[in-house]
Amino acid sequence: MADPLHGVTLEMMLVRLERHYGWQAMGEAIPIRCFTHDPSVKSSLTFLRRTPWARKKVEALYLAMLHELDTAPGPTRS
Repeated sequence: MADPLHGVTLEMMLVRLERHYGWQAMGEAIPIRCFTHDPSVKSSLTFLRRTPWARKKVEALYLAMLHELDTAPGPTRS
């Protein structure tokens, strides 16, 4: 089985998570200041690159999002 994080940069994860959940929901799931106070991709990248425990939580949230999207019912085919 292929690693779903292979080739995915931290920036790509943040952009997809923000698009899917929004900053508010991300801050509720992972209560870190870069998500809850004036959030941006740039500030989040700065924090997450030097904070391994927080990066692991973001990776876990990203994997959960991928699983959610993978198991969501799609359009039915006729």
